[in-house]
Amino acid sequence: MIVRNWMQADPATVTSDTLLAEAKRVIAEQNLHALPVVEEGRLRGLVTRQSCLRAADFVARTQSPDEFAFFVNRLKVKDVMVRNPATVRAADTMEHCLLKGQALGVGQFPVLEDGCVVGMISATEILQLAAQFLGAWEKWSGVTLAPTELGPGVLGRIAAAVEAAGATLHALYPIGRNELPDATDRPRKRVIVRCVTRDIGAVAQALGRAGFAVLETSAEVQSPPCAPRPRAAAGAPAGRRA
Repeated sequence: MIVRNWMQADPATVTSDTLLAEAKRVIAEQNLHALPVVEEGRLRGLVTRQSCLRAADFVARTQSPDEFAFFVNRLKVKDVMVRNPATVRAADTMEHCLLKGQALGVGQFPVLEDGCVVGMISATEILQLAAQFLGAWEKWSGVTLAPTELGPGVLGRIAAAVEAAGATLHALYPIGRNELPDATDRPRKRVIVRCVTRDIGAVAQALGRAGFAVLETSAEVQSPPCAPRPRAAAGAPAGRRA
């Protein structure tokens, strides 16, 4: 999975001389986590929702007309932006992006290609990807297997057991939880089985007969619908674009 295929493409951007109040408006209207700061086609920094809220909160607590006027009319993006922010490339993998975010404690990255900002990738896109993997918008049933030695043919045996129980298999997810390898040095991972069936108990029994230990089952799960993410109205100003 490549970042280019999952990023928010053509993101709104601001310049370093943009008023922070304007950057805050764009972030709020488009429900963003951050805005790249771009000048002459090159990334100069990153202004985050947190930075904007921190500045606005300071003004609100001081209740000073002078501070309010400074925030509205004079405070600029360059005064609070993160300089030289961490980035990823459009050709990087999502796995690399996730590991880099965990290592740096960063929740969003500008995405670069040939030195230019071509997108943004954040925890939002990663969570959306995870939701698709887990079938969050579908009706499904599932079984979680105890740590299992993943040698040749093991996933095939799991699939055969599920389908022998009359279920339609949608996905198998081996999930690492730092379990130690067995004597063969093969990885041992929990396996999440996602399928469509009216009798998840029969699926669990079939897996047990095939020699797999079942940790838990979920019957006909479907997440409640969520409100759509707010977007800027068509034709509304949304900041500069790279």
